[in-house]
Amino acid sequence: MAESFETLDYLVVLGYLGISLGLGFAFRKQSCREEFFTAGKSMGRITVGLSVMATLFSANSFVMYPSTAYGNSIRVIMALVAFWAMAPIVIWVFIPVYSKLNCETAYEYLEYRFHVSVRCLASALFVILRISWMAAATYAASVAISGISGLNQYGVIIGLGVIAIAYTMLGGLRAVMWTDVLQFFVFFGTIVFAAGLLVSRTKGGISGVVETYFEGRDNMLLDFSIDPTVRFATIAILLGSFLEGLSAFGADQVAVQRYIAARDMRTSQTGFFINLLGMMVVVPGLLVIGMGLFSYFHHHPAALAPVIAQKIALADSDVGIELKNQFTQMHGDSTVPFVDVVADHYRDRPRELHADMVRLKLNDQALPQFVKLQFPAGVVGLLVAALMAATMSSIDSGVHSVTTAIVVDFRDRLKPQWRPKTEAGEMKVARMLVVLIGALSIILACFVGELGDVFAVAKKSVGAFAAPLLAVFVMGLFVPRATTFGVFVGTWIGAALTLTLMTVYTDWFAMWFFPLGFFSSIGISLLLSLLPIGPKRSDKPLTFWEIRRSEQK
Repeated sequence: MAESFETLDYLVVLGYLGISLGLGFAFRKQSCREEFFTAGKSMGRITVGLSVMATLFSANSFVMYPSTAYGNSIRVIMALVAFWAMAPIVIWVFIPVYSKLNCETAYEYLEYRFHVSVRCLASALFVILRISWMAAATYAASVAISGISGLNQYGVIIGLGVIAIAYTMLGGLRAVMWTDVLQFFVFFGTIVFAAGLLVSRTKGGISGVVETYFEGRDNMLLDFSIDPTVRFATIAILLGSFLEGLSAFGADQVAVQRYIAARDMRTSQTGFFINLLGMMVVVPGLLVIGMGLFSYFHHHPAALAPVIAQKIALADSDVGIELKNQFTQMHGDSTVPFVDVVADHYRDRPRELHADMVRLKLNDQALPQFVKLQFPAGVVGLLVAALMAATMSSIDSGVHSVTTAIVVDFRDRLKPQWRPKTEAGEMKVARMLVVLIGALSIILACFVGELGDVFAVAKKSVGAFAAPLLAVFVMGLFVPRATTFGVFVGTWIGAALTLTLMTVYTDWFAMWFFPLGFFSSIGISLLLSLLPIGPKRSDKPLTFWEIRRSEQK
């Protein structure tokens, strides 16, 4: 069994990275802007669906779902219920609007409905959101990859960023989407293998995993508490995931760019449905991995001794200091290595070990430790490749969509005179922006760890920016009386209020901040829309119903 990276693992990882770069070179002959930004609007439903799935399923997800199932509960599976509940709105509202109006970006619609200022505001929120999200996703992957392989964490961040930027710059959206498809199958296969291995290592198989996981533990599937400090409460998961999914799949340029790249509207709609089917396999698979980790280490608690001993020895938190003092007092000046002392202490105390792992926030380290102990050589490299795949699908799509937003929503709209006169010049500008935005994301990723828990960082950034962004679209599509002034100012206030609440209520579960950001933006925008300020309201605003009526004429 592989205790660390072996030659075969390096070959697997290098092979995967080589194929990814190869796709960039294969599609490097981008002759025009339309090909670079929309893949010539020629992509099929499977490519669209798997690309959406891979893009929005980041390394955050790969790390978060098993970690959550291991450490707290599997209530997070209710997110799938929320995603299916919001799917009809994406399929029958958002996608048709973008298709009928022939939008280049999602935010172009907002200019038709309100004013160019609202378009630029929404696009700016997206740019901030996506860059921070890329940084969090890259950091999350670097933690896991470094823990499994022993590779330098910052080297991982820079290496993955450079490769993703390279094939994005060379091949444009076509290379990005086909690489996403490859990445989907890499992490899908790895999830299936890891879940199967964990189940096979547990006495009693899947029934043994389930029995061990639920024994003596309450509210593992449902908890309808509305206490905002309760982690993974059912209502927070359902409401937060519904709104977050609606924003990600309906109002986020990353997903919208894939709908625009499809052959037609029906292809986009079918592709979105394929994305949902993919989530129905991937998310439960990751949760099974988390349950399997809990069961495995319950029966082999000493196997986690190196992880917890290292953390206790650092004494970099109140819990760490408390445990270090406890072990020091218990064992005095013993010459026994500290890791052996820890292993002996927890050997017959699996529940206590689990509680201390959660207290020390070491949930994310359970999977890497299992991989080191149980994965055969070569398969360790496959898991690392899967984490790299999830990360690079986030980087390439984020960098490409941010580039598109900057070019289309800002340069073309506000400074059209800056647009190059030739296609060659346009391609040069686009590729330069890809490099600059990618470099910024990589730099920020190196500092994410100082902000705290990766899940909380990701969800809070989403709540602060994506929730007000969704509110703008909802106001535009469904509220005829919404005004430019009301929406513009209300969105800024909603975002600022959400950020303030995050700063004040640091112990709240992160998923609550999305509905807070969304409903505060909606409420404030509605109130401000009653004021007679700004451009006169149109008698027939371009709401969803007006678009439908104009289509039927």
